[in-house]
Amino acid sequence: MANSATRGAEAESLYSIHGLTKIYGEGPTAVKALRNVDLELPKSAMVVLLGASGSGKSTFLNIVGGLDDATSGQVFFEGLELTALDSTALTEYRRNSVSFVFQFYNLVASLTARENVSLITEIAENPMTPEEALAMVGLESRIDHFPSQLSGGEQQRVAIARAIAKRPKVMLCDEPTGALDSQTGVKVLEALDQVNRELGTTTLLITHNVVIADMADRILRFADGELVEDRDNPDRSAPAELQW
Repeated sequence: MANSATRGAEAESLYSIHGLTKIYGEGPTAVKALRNVDLELPKSAMVVLLGASGSGKSTFLNIVGGLDDATSGQVFFEGLELTALDSTALTEYRRNSVSFVFQFYNLVASLTARENVSLITEIAENPMTPEEALAMVGLESRIDHFPSQLSGGEQQRVAIARAIAKRPKVMLCDEPTGALDSQTGVKVLEALDQVNRELGTTTLLITHNVVIADMADRILRFADGELVEDRDNPDRSAPAELQW
């Protein structure tokens, strides 16, 4: 466990990660999904994670999000060592600080857009109203529609509204445009970009589409479990400017 001086230093970053390693299995068949990753991530950044399938980026996101355990290393969030927490404390971290957006929308088919977002607002500490969250992603006119009445991009934006409604400090997005065409994908990216800029929500976005990196403040590239590139992007583009 870090001493008080170390914890003070860790708190300067939103995430401070040291020697993060994840190994699945044992012996000769063991797979090193992450290999000794060191990283500092600031608050309010838009961070895009690139890399081929199996490169370690989803494993990294799952550990940072408190969904998976590290084999070794440390992950600090605002000075709190996530890698030292028990399952109850990790549940509190996920509930209060983190929201997830995945490639598939995971909406409840029998509920309207408003009601899907309400699933979160009814249990969050200081939520937006469903109306506020849906307006932020441009769906105020579709609020009483069911998922079957919405396009794929609209369903993903409902999922984003649901994710932001609890005002999370962090949004973790795993291929949020992976199932969408480019025009629809841009609308989803615009919603994420607006949330990041207006709410200051730190956003980590996994994608196979390298073009999306142009909208990031920070670009991370993984290969064979290693962080092989970590660079700032001083000329962040708006999603509509991306050339797909």
